[in-house]
Amino acid sequence: MLDGGLDLFDLLRIGVDIALVWYVLYKLMMLIRGTKAIQLLKGIAVVLLVWAISNVFNLQTLQWLTNQALIWGFLAIIILFQPELRRALEQLGRGNLFSRSSKAEEEIVGRNIEAIIQSCNYMAKRRIGALITIEGETGIGEYMETGIGVDGDLTHQLLTNIFTPNTPLHDGAVIIKDGKIMSAACYLPLSESPFISKELGTRHRAAMGISEVTDALTIVVSEETGSISCTKNGELHRDINEEILRNMLNAHLSLVEEASSRKPWKRRENANG
Repeated sequence: MLDGGLDLFDLLRIGVDIALVWYVLYKLMMLIRGTKAIQLLKGIAVVLLVWAISNVFNLQTLQWLTNQALIWGFLAIIILFQPELRRALEQLGRGNLFSRSSKAEEEIVGRNIEAIIQSCNYMAKRRIGALITIEGETGIGEYMETGIGVDGDLTHQLLTNIFTPNTPLHDGAVIIKDGKIMSAACYLPLSESPFISKELGTRHRAAMGISEVTDALTIVVSEETGSISCTKNGELHRDINEEILRNMLNAHLSLVEEASSRKPWKRRENANG
């Protein structure tokens, strides 16, 4: 028994308890980083600040309003984020809390890169227009929701088939996340930049638009010329060859994989492919 009435076992138990709580909070922050949930947390922080001020100065009306916001706000959060919460619980149940080895990660990244390049080369030779956005660390769920959910493995056959003319999903962007084709026929924000060449069409403006508001990498295959272009961080790289495309994909996907490996409940089904 130590001074203060706590023995060594109690101290160890308290230490483990605090460490587990800290770990869970840290993983939750890593999970929602770069998503719309961050803005939600900022809003909650503002409400809590207003609630504290109203208590200090005894502002009864404001205090009542903030109390109602806190009481009903948690219910609203559960309703609004029900799909995300369900996905997180599903992946927790699958045991997807552990990261893959670096070798396995490299193999999956390499396989995804080859699938994208093979599809882009096929479409470029046949002048099939395509718009492919690969999510970075910044969440782009709001743009996924504008399209049709696919949630399919990233293969060059599926990617090419989506953009085949006169098919239901060929018009719009494909969004890739965690090595999977999440949505097709998505609407991306069009860039308003006056510096974009007038000869470039809607696909290039959409690719520039998404690159200006997120860190996603977007590939454009021109229907008119068959050329391949890429956008990222507000920059447009036109008429790139296969080597440059491969390097850009490798750099982007490697960074995304490294960042995602720190997040809990990440989708890992593609590791079983």
